[in-house]
Amino acid sequence: MKQVTESKRNMQVALIGLAAVVVVIFIIGLYVYKPEAHVIQGSAEATEIRISGKVPGRILNLLASEGQQVKAGDTLVLIDSPEVQAKLAQASAARSAALAQQQKANKGARQEQVDGAYEMWQKAEVGVDIAQKSYDRVQRLFEKGVMTAQKKDEAEANLKAANATAAAAKSQYMMAKNGAENEDKLASSALVDKAQGAISEVEAYLSETVLVSPISGEVSEVFPSQGELVGTGAPIMNIVDLNDTWFSFNVREDLLGDMKMGEVIEVTIPALNQTAQLEINYIKALASYATWKVTKATGQFDAKTFEVRAKPIEPIQDLRPGMSAVLEKKSR
Repeated sequence: MKQVTESKRNMQVALIGLAAVVVVIFIIGLYVYKPEAHVIQGSAEATEIRISGKVPGRILNLLASEGQQVKAGDTLVLIDSPEVQAKLAQASAARSAALAQQQKANKGARQEQVDGAYEMWQKAEVGVDIAQKSYDRVQRLFEKGVMTAQKKDEAEANLKAANATAAAAKSQYMMAKNGAENEDKLASSALVDKAQGAISEVEAYLSETVLVSPISGEVSEVFPSQGELVGTGAPIMNIVDLNDTWFSFNVREDLLGDMKMGEVIEVTIPALNQTAQLEINYIKALASYATWKVTKATGQFDAKTFEVRAKPIEPIQDLRPGMSAVLEKKSR
């Protein structure tokens, strides 16, 4: 009887030990096969504007420094460009010459020239009168048989020549009186417009020697120093708009899961030791160089990388471009 009791006791101990082993193995299995959380790290970005000029020149004055807050319309840089000033002087001189030509065309001939042309016309009219009287005398004599036909023809030719001379003199007088033709006046006006256009073009370039801020923000970088030469389009400084920030993540496609447009995700910002709610507003596949390559023999596939951008739902105080954001995501 005692042996039977001992045997049962040993069997109970064995069963308890077996159960304990099963429980331990189960717990270890849960720990080992627990889905691993993937950590996706991104960084804060912000709109950045590059300030550069259209004209080459020397930096006359830098009115903003790195870290300084500026407002839209604030003057940032003064550039000295003697070449543009010289072109403006040339264009102004060309306009003055064109205006003089226009005034000359509109005014017409000088009064002395008009008076002279009138006197020449009157002189020609006197010649016509004399030639007409001479022709009339010769004609009467010819009809009486006293004058030869040769003399009559000569008198008639002189009368016609006098009339032609008078007509030409009158045309010269009318031309001097009326001034330049309409076509000449239009041409002179076009030259004035052309010269004014050249001045407007140079003035537009001249305005580029004073660079102003297109946005309100913070000066993040200043490239040249005062007194240095800069070329056309050369960057002078960058301005970052801290009110327009977002986070950018590079996510493997098999981890996208529920990361869809308009979805809200929660991230941790280590630099600020806080969490933030972000709304996804941009998803785009990156180029082929960002594809995750795997061995085909494993039965897996090449996974593309997508850029995911998300904007904070609420403004994040003290957020700076470049700060990291951590997103924990379980694999499917």
